[in-house]
Amino acid sequence: MTIFLDNNATTRIHPRVLETLTSALESTWGNPSSVHYTGRKARQCLEEARAGVAELLEGEPSEIIFTSGGTESNNAAIFGRTLLDESDRFHIVTTSIEHPSVRSVIQDLERRGWPVTRVDPQPDGVVRAEDVVAAIRPETRLLAMMLANNETGVIQPVAAVAEACRERNVHIHCDAVQAIGKIPVNVRALGVDSVSLSGHKFHGPKGIGALWLRKGVTLHPHILGGSQERRRRAGTENPPLASALGVAAELAREGLARMNEVAAIRDEMEHGLVDRVEDVVIRGAAAQRLPNTSSVTFGGCDSESLIIGLDIEGFAVSAGSACSSGKVEASHVLTAMGLSERDAKSTIRISLCQFTTREEISSFVEAAVRLADSTRESRIGT
Repeated sequence: MTIFLDNNATTRIHPRVLETLTSALESTWGNPSSVHYTGRKARQCLEEARAGVAELLEGEPSEIIFTSGGTESNNAAIFGRTLLDESDRFHIVTTSIEHPSVRSVIQDLERRGWPVTRVDPQPDGVVRAEDVVAAIRPETRLLAMMLANNETGVIQPVAAVAEACRERNVHIHCDAVQAIGKIPVNVRALGVDSVSLSGHKFHGPKGIGALWLRKGVTLHPHILGGSQERRRRAGTENPPLASALGVAAELAREGLARMNEVAAIRDEMEHGLVDRVEDVVIRGAAAQRLPNTSSVTFGGCDSESLIIGLDIEGFAVSAGSACSSGKVEASHVLTAMGLSERDAKSTIRISLCQFTTREEISSFVEAAVRLADSTRESRIGT
């Protein structure tokens, strides 16, 4: 049986969420745009789910747009802002540690003529608010900044940057995909204009997410063809998936009480690795981090070999973002933090969830200690 420690890539669907999804697939299959009973029943299911997601974010139901997940939400927010007037190729500010679903969109816009400034993090993984604000120009109209990094778990000073954006009339989009369900996320307190989330990151199903859009903010629709989602995202909505997301949101709120314990287990794991393995460095340890995430450099080891060895031993971990799997180059997040290519390629990500136990982590540490030594010896031998 695999001990799953790659929860930043995806999470196991919660039994209650699965039960909700299965039941809704059987009973709530109508088109929510239809006016008859079956359609109205589907609409009610959809709106109850919308209210649940809004409550998780402490927003309003009318501000929730259902999407297929975090990637679509990020695309919708960024392209939606720039496509309001394509002739106005305004300046964009972002960070150099964004998820590929933000990073690639902005690269595409840059190729098409939008000027872009990317702000690097400090060695601890934090992109300082003052550095981001200093990058804003009079012609800046969009700023994209994640709330928590998917590889290191380091939490970014979004609220401080958002305050400066409001003063300068700059739209700020926040990718909160990794933060939801691990720390409280209050969109009002953040002060941002749009926020993305994805259900499968907090024990919901894949294929469903949401974009929170502050009331009064306009985006160009990214999908056309109907009046669904208040004309903000065309296409027949999926009430069963939305309903499952609503329950996952409810459970995520309840699960926040468990996160202090998760952080304690994570810290015990890190201490065990540092004490027992030579040349181990915890990336971002000096910064505020998500309670479940650990980015660990095993100096002199090859991360790919270590991951394969752990997989054989029954532990699932990763080298970073799942959306970047298969790439041979070093992590753009770690190199932006100042790591050498060698150190970046010696780093793995361990990400827990609220169901991870101390016994599982203890077994993982034993396996990691053993494999790190053998992997390092093999590498030196070559």
